Amino acid sequence: MNRPSHKELYGKIIEARHAVSEGFVSIIKPDAVACDAIELDYAIDLELLDVLSELLNEISPSHYAGKRPPEKSYEQEITGLDLFAFKIESKRFKCRVYLKFAIVESELWLVSLHQDRDKKEENENGC
Repeated sequence: MNRPSHKELYGKIIEARHAVSEGFVSIIKPDAVACDAIELDYAIDLELLDVLSELLNEISPSHYAGKRPPEKSYEQEITGLDLFAFKIESKRFKCRVYLKFAIVESELWLVSLHQDRDKKEENENGC
């Protein structure tokens, strides 16, 4: 089986949207996410939920950029959970953004949210 399927990805996106709308978001490495927030030019303490909500509303299963099957987390808080990575051209940031998260018990665990570094030099917007 070629995991994750389109249906599984769609379900994870819906779960992630719900978690964010309820404010059930935790960050694995707050310092790293904060540095990336500076680069993307948003205030993590004030805008993170809005940013996540906007990105998740733009994402579809076709934006999946993770491994098949999904890689497992080695971070203590979410050890063994599937990690779901997406790349999307963000309307808000006007560049390609990389988002990686895990979902457990209706909570989104944010692992990464930053400019897509693979395409960074090619983007004419400077992102």
